[in-house]
Amino acid sequence: MKQLSYQTLDDMGYNGFLLKDGRDKVLQFGEGNFLRAFADDFIDIANERAGFNGKITIVQPIPQGLTDVINRQDGLYTLYLRGSDHGKAVNEKRLISAVRKCLDPYKDWDAVLRAAKGPDLEYVISNTTEAGIVYVPGCGFSDAPPESFPAKLTRVLYERFSAGLPGLTILSCELIDNNGKELLKCVEKYIDDWKLPENFLRWIREDNLFCSTLVDRIVPGRIRDDAERSALDQENGYKDELMDIGEYFGVWIIEGPAELAKRLPFQAAGLPVEVVPDVTPYKMRKVRILNGAHTGFVPGAWLAGFSIVRDCIKNDVIRSFMNRMLYEEVIPTLPLDRNNVMEFAEAVQDRFLNPFVDHALLSITLNSVSKWKARNLPSLLAYTEQFGELPPCLAAGFAALLSFYHSGVSTRTENGLLAVRPDGTGYTIQDDPGVLDFFFAHRRDDEETLADAAMSVTDFWGMDLKEIPGFRDETVRILKVICREGAMEAFRAALSAPSRE
Repeated sequence: MKQLSYQTLDDMGYNGFLLKDGRDKVLQFGEGNFLRAFADDFIDIANERAGFNGKITIVQPIPQGLTDVINRQDGLYTLYLRGSDHGKAVNEKRLISAVRKCLDPYKDWDAVLRAAKGPDLEYVISNTTEAGIVYVPGCGFSDAPPESFPAKLTRVLYERFSAGLPGLTILSCELIDNNGKELLKCVEKYIDDWKLPENFLRWIREDNLFCSTLVDRIVPGRIRDDAERSALDQENGYKDELMDIGEYFGVWIIEGPAELAKRLPFQAAGLPVEVVPDVTPYKMRKVRILNGAHTGFVPGAWLAGFSIVRDCIKNDVIRSFMNRMLYEEVIPTLPLDRNNVMEFAEAVQDRFLNPFVDHALLSITLNSVSKWKARNLPSLLAYTEQFGELPPCLAAGFAALLSFYHSGVSTRTENGLLAVRPDGTGYTIQDDPGVLDFFFAHRRDDEETLADAAMSVTDFWGMDLKEIPGFRDETVRILKVICREGAMEAFRAALSAPSRE
């Protein structure tokens, strides 16, 4: 079977959308599964629907990468987006042709510098992992290439500045807060280290736009089952070494001026990309609704005998518990348009029902103490302040969290705590050493002692949770329900609490 390439497609008589020749508008740092299933997918659709006519040149960010494979396939690859849409399974396939080539800066740094001077270049996109946007001391201007991504970008931008070319729009997709702002800070630090001209610094600040962005699409990546991959190759009629898998849902929030929305190709293509003055509320929306839902119901669902997210959402009690938590307790406290957050919350249920992903509950429970502090505690505090009472589902979720860390704990190992849930299934609790040490020390506590001790650890929560009116007593009450009647009864008890509405 021939490897995917433009020649292979010609030989097959392929008649789907392809952009073989276009203008080199995007320089992308990162060739991994995420960007190829997210930003590159959006650009490919914009080429088809909105006439963007843009090709992407990828820069491999670390010494090991996919440059050779990408170039062997002429930048082409097959993307499958799988998920659920209004309860119906979706499995869409698209042949992506937005990528022109990939450059390996560790073998040919000059090629990257030449690409920086492309007359059609408008955008830089990056996803170099959370560790990518960091200032690494010792990077030199003449290094070929400099070690860190921000140093590489500084050198690329200086090449463009020296050629008298316009600035660029930089879209940072790394999973850190204020990614664009943090990247700009690193670039400015290298400018200072390298004693570059003052007018270059001014050009960076005035002619370039560093955008913080929020990206949201789960990308499992390559298909690991050889038989499935071989079957898809047979179905497609070509061998594809870059086949990629992503979630059907996808949203890209970009912080920038209003005019950027018109300049970017996504709005005209009808894509789920928003340009907003501040990404902070949208990050809050994702953290408190999507992530907060997970942390709110997963520990209790695990104790109730469930193993994957999809099965939880198919259960009437757990789904109702999650929905009451989101719609009655979380959403009313968010500083965004209600229709906006309602639409996002509705999509969450579809995402959790994804028939193509067996999302293990235990993988979600990793570091649950810090997750609850970041995802659920702010909603609980906002609700109690706004309405003067405890939110029953958020409160029950916290009690279930404590029970998860306490259920049948027997042994402290290097990797975690060995525990047993009520049905006899063993599991390992994984968290920071201090958290594990605490719960191991309190493994024999009764409900009242456990609640008093755990809620008082300000290092865990940033405050003494017993100071929240009624929260300590409610936690003890729910812990006793879980211990004596099971986690499902705790879910039902929260659902039976009087509704505020």
